[in-house]
Amino acid sequence: MIRETERKYETNDAEPLPDPGKLLGLRAGSPPQEQQLEAVYFDTPDLRLLRARVTLRRREGGHDEGWHVKLPAGNDSRNEIQLPLTRDHRTPPPELVSLTRLTTRGGELAPVAQLNTHRRRWVLTDPRGRALAELVEDEVSGHTMGSETRATSWREIEVELGEYGEPELLDRIEKKLLKAGARRSASSSKLRRVLAEELPAERGMATAVANAPAGSAGAAVLDYLRAQADTIRANDLQVRRDVPDSVHQMRVAARRMRSALQAYGKVIDREATRVLTGELKWLGAELSLARDTEVIAERLDETLAALPDELVLGPVAAQLTRSMQRRRAEGREAALAALDSERYLNLHDSIDQLLLAAPYTARARRPAHRELPAQARRSWRRTTKRMDAARDAPVGAERDAALHEARKAAKRLRYAVEVAEPHVGKPAKRTRRRLKELHSLLGAHQDAVVARPVIRALAVQAHLEGGNGFTYGVLHGLESSRADEAERGIPAAWYRMTRRKTVKWLDG
Repeated sequence: MIRETERKYETNDAEPLPDPGKLLGLRAGSPPQEQQLEAVYFDTPDLRLLRARVTLRRREGGHDEGWHVKLPAGNDSRNEIQLPLTRDHRTPPPELVSLTRLTTRGGELAPVAQLNTHRRRWVLTDPRGRALAELVEDEVSGHTMGSETRATSWREIEVELGEYGEPELLDRIEKKLLKAGARRSASSSKLRRVLAEELPAERGMATAVANAPAGSAGAAVLDYLRAQADTIRANDLQVRRDVPDSVHQMRVAARRMRSALQAYGKVIDREATRVLTGELKWLGAELSLARDTEVIAERLDETLAALPDELVLGPVAAQLTRSMQRRRAEGREAALAALDSERYLNLHDSIDQLLLAAPYTARARRPAHRELPAQARRSWRRTTKRMDAARDAPVGAERDAALHEARKAAKRLRYAVEVAEPHVGKPAKRTRRRLKELHSLLGAHQDAVVARPVIRALAVQAHLEGGNGFTYGVLHGLESSRADEAERGIPAAWYRMTRRKTVKWLDG
């Protein structure tokens, strides 16, 4: 993936380009590179990619010709994924289609515009020849494709940050351009300029905003839900590209969204979102094998590496690698199958509907700093009951299960507190910190509980293959010790969590 940071400028067609040498600091007379570019852009009939500021194109000519997908990555920046040209001019590569599936919601892709560009390109390098920035002057002619064709042409200037350039360099070049009469382009991309008349009006959040004013409980919960939806969608691409930790980030965001809907079901109507919370639970479950494998593999690798050589009998590392690779492949297959399913797309349709027209209750208009603590109180009481049950459960499998239930309740409470913290302030921040401490111990205990049957299965496999199971016994014992150590620390963490100054705002 390539990060592209650039700015576009317009000038009157009659005005000459300001001296590139002065703009970039090049020596006078540095010749430009001349390029002829032809690009065909693909989108759905209703331009879903363009509305999401995503582009998919096939471009011939230039130093980077090929199939490109560009995705937004903050101000002035986009991430670009490139593949080589194919003989098929009208069908994008399946890999790139998959990366845009969430945005298109499975819609059919077809050519929507063609752009032909005559480019003059200057490059600023440092003394070592490394690219700091480039400036291009483009003469563009473009036309829409489809049942009707509309043509347009213009001239524009682009300044793109090079691999070794600093953002401040763009600011310095921009000052010179503006002083010379250029102006920032009104359009963020060439394609948007060609398709301006076909682009549907942007949809806002009028319904939701009208029913939940700023500072209200409804607005606070919806802001939190929107942030989690953005995280899920940002990691869709990362999971598809097998970026480390992306499964974890998507799964946590789904849990946060689900927990917020459950905890604040009297602000955003619980019955109206029950199906959505069920689908978020389904998504988390489909990602679980991939995530659990990441955790267990890292845990066992670190533990094995720390063992003295005399305690490692046989090819244990090789067996771990084989087993975890197989589990990783199975987990990745399950995750991708979920992301490519209609059920997943329907889930996002439901999220869209929630964010556009949240099913608020009468409580949604109440002040957030008053209403959110009252609603989070239910999660606090639930956590207390689960912790009491775990304390009273018999040692062994029954207590392990009870501590897992307490962990899930504490997690829901932690996410409920996250919603309230911006409006409650320091008291909620203190609670969140104590919850994080408690949750870390509960999580460490659960990780050890989950790891033990995996280690046992590996030991059985080693035995069946005629190997030595001694080292697996050592690993199993270490995980049991870790579980016991975490369990011993939980009462003190729970005591600190339940102190009056920590939960006063929850007790009402």
